[in-house]
Amino acid sequence: MEITWEEKNLLSIREHAYLFLKKSILEGEFQAGDRLIERELAAKLKISRTPIREALFRLESQGFVKTVPRKGVVVSDISENEVIEVFTILASLEVLAVKLAAQKMDNETRQELDQKIKELNLLEQRSEEDFNLEHIQMNRLINKASKSPKLFEILSGLIDYIHMAANMGYETPGRRKESLKEHIGIMKALHDQDVEIAEYLMRIHIENSKKAYINYVESLKEKQNKKKK
Repeated sequence: MEITWEEKNLLSIREHAYLFLKKSILEGEFQAGDRLIERELAAKLKISRTPIREALFRLESQGFVKTVPRKGVVVSDISENEVIEVFTILASLEVLAVKLAAQKMDNETRQELDQKIKELNLLEQRSEEDFNLEHIQMNRLINKASKSPKLFEILSGLIDYIHMAANMGYETPGRRKESLKEHIGIMKALHDQDVEIAEYLMRIHIENSKKAYINYVESLKEKQNKKKK
């Protein structure tokens, strides 16, 4: 496939590299365990290694790839069943986190929530792509507010799964902004120390995120089956 990316293109070279690699992973061109070598990718896409390196770093932060000692960057091996299992776990742990956060609310945390809500309300008016960078920050803020170091540690260990599944779910049109509104609602409930509403909204958020992920995986399977025919 001949690839030509010119400066006049709407998206920057780094964004093209990121989207190309992400699409290749999601559509199975790069399989779990495959090495992604900077110089080979740069040669294939006819660009410098810098945007490739930046794209791989971004993909690693989202859980799509990981760095393995003496092997380099490889595609993450995370199965559909594993992700569904994580959603089941989150249905308990993140609901517990918001319950504790609402119960332990203090002025410092309330001010942090105020600031983040203002930022997200502004973000809601911008491109959906801008929301990607906020997802982990919002989760960390909510989980930290629980003031339970052990719970925070457990949820932090699941962050790669959470972010990867969320990014796949975001392929569903409108899911990013829907998720953004859900997070704003959760943080407002926490701010007001409304435990029941905070728990309810978190359950809805996790269920909607799981549905978006499953829908994306199913649509991907359909595309792959059509290619085989």
